[in-house]
Amino acid sequence: MKLDLAGRTAVVTGASRGIGLEITRALVREGVEVAAGALNGSPELAALADESEMIVVLDDLTTAAGCQTLVDQAVARFGGIDLLVNNVGGVHPRTDGFVHVTDADWQWALEVNLLSAVRATRAAVPHLIRRAPSAIVTVCSVNASLPDPGVIDYSAAKAALRSVSKSLSKELGPSGVRVNTVSPGPVETALWLGPGGVAETVGRAQGSDPAAVREAAVAGTPTGRFTHPSEVAQLVLLLASETAGNITGADVLIDGGLVGTL
Repeated sequence: MKLDLAGRTAVVTGASRGIGLEITRALVREGVEVAAGALNGSPELAALADESEMIVVLDDLTTAAGCQTLVDQAVARFGGIDLLVNNVGGVHPRTDGFVHVTDADWQWALEVNLLSAVRATRAAVPHLIRRAPSAIVTVCSVNASLPDPGVIDYSAAKAALRSVSKSLSKELGPSGVRVNTVSPGPVETALWLGPGGVAETVGRAQGSDPAAVREAAVAGTPTGRFTHPSEVAQLVLLLASETAGNITGADVLIDGGLVGTL
């Protein structure tokens, strides 16, 4: 499939590892000029920057100032923005129950999983309108529609994120800006499988092997496996392209069939 993304400009948040890194790699391969934002860099992101025309902007993307800096640097370097990918996110399993989830925990979850995307989008929208047709693709989660007490604050933040994106699609559609979300289930990233990740944290709380937690996460799903980050990236690119030019306000699952409802 020809996506015709070459020569366009993208801003990617949370680009240093996992899904964000794979999205950045995929965009670069398509010939997209990328401004990659992250709180901290990574050797992989630095190596990608050395091999391409992309720029890396290190800042706190949970803040309005950090998001504005990323957008400003993208516009200064490339002259505009055609695509925004909101990928900043994080989760802390709440293994001690609801009453132990503090106000600080809630605030953290909302800042990282909702307000980062709100702030980046607010900074980018004027530029996206000027370069329309353009697109916003936001990485959401199956937990937006599968609330889980073990990630109660994360689930709530992602549900709000999906709602915001749907609302924005209605406002920005007449200006030529499409807004969609992608909702992965469990993905093979450090967030799930790395040290301190979901599998290890839940396993420790339950007194079980993290490998058993990993297997249980996809047990009974039709594909029986985790999603690869590169598969999420390819879906993001499709929604970013004019191949999907009349898709807006949609949430696209990539979960191996985990969500069983219509």
